[in-house]
Amino acid sequence: MSSNQEVLKFCPHFNRIVNFKYSSEDLITDKLITIYRDFIFKANMTNVEDVKMVKEIDHVLNKYIEDYLFRKELKQEIVQIKIKRSCKDILRAIVENILSIFDNYLYNTTRKITIARWI
Repeated sequence: MSSNQEVLKFCPHFNRIVNFKYSSEDLITDKLITIYRDFIFKANMTNVEDVKMVKEIDHVLNKYIEDYLFRKELKQEIVQIKIKRSCKDILRAIVENILSIFDNYLYNTTRKITIARWI
């Protein structure tokens, strides 16, 4: 089996993410999809940690497409990411930051209970 097919086996949302329609002015979404595509095809599928990260980034970007509130928060938080110059793998560092933003989002949204206002 080719490595691309092996990678796509771990990414059930690949087509949905890559074919997501967004505004031409939305540069952040464009970059996120590019980062996603680059990361999953550069990942080492023999490394368990890389496989785990590929599955997680696939899940996170699917959530990005589905959940407007998460999309809004990720767009705000992603521009504040700082990566040191001494970092050897910048792409991996960005993906790790995206995953940590998602973890923070999950923690904060499950801790806050939103009460619907009835009219």
